Amino acid sequence: MRVLRIIYCLYAIVLFIGCMLLVIPPVIVASFFGKVRGGNFIYRLCGYWARVWFFLVGIRHSNFYEQPHDKTKQYIFVANHMSYLDAPMIVLALKQRVRALGKVEVSKVPLFGIIYRNAVVTVDRSSATGRANSVRILKSVIKKGISIFIFPEGTFNETDQPLKKLYDGAFRIAIETQTPIKPLLFLDTWKRMNSSTSFSLTPGRCRTVFLKEIPVTGLTARDVESLKQQVAQVMEQKLREYKAGWIG
Repeated sequence: MRVLRIIYCLYAIVLFIGCMLLVIPPVIVASFFGKVRGGNFIYRLCGYWARVWFFLVGIRHSNFYEQPHDKTKQYIFVANHMSYLDAPMIVLALKQRVRALGKVEVSKVPLFGIIYRNAVVTVDRSSATGRANSVRILKSVIKKGISIFIFPEGTFNETDQPLKKLYDGAFRIAIETQTPIKPLLFLDTWKRMNSSTSFSLTPGRCRTVFLKEIPVTGLTARDVESLKQQVAQVMEQKLREYKAGWIG
């Protein structure tokens, strides 16, 4: 079984790189059409790439909605973060205009960095100036009518708890821009591919659950902590209800 898993993972890596090489030329062309028009095209293109790759490696993605989801409405999407597969889950789950916040270090990866720099808003968490600049860009994205996506845990949750402690950023931006929070649950990415090694990939299902939106109308900066705790409580409760596999 170990040999078969290694063969499968090598097959998946080759397909990932092959699909990426096909995507890079149109990404480069689209980058000349600006951050909005070009970025929207690149986001859709990444969605096609993810769907093809998931199909070829035997991963089945599906969305579940606890309440009807309005794709025409702007949100600040937040989700739990367990796996490298969380990135393709974003473009598979969200079929609307959206930009994700991602670590600047990934933009330095050869070839993939070309797509990453044009598809996400990067943040240098080691620099206060870098963090402030990312917040400014995210706010400008919202002003252009585009939703944003943030992993409020910041990094992978490698504990046996539903969530790590959440950072304030997503909730502060939500209040300052009066944009509702829409929590998502990525239930199976941890099982499909944990964060320890790329050779943990397995075929199977990957579910995204859309929870009820959390309004921020009338909230002020003083309410950031209570909003954060409200979102964390809802997500933790639902992760337990859906029996997320990593919870001890």
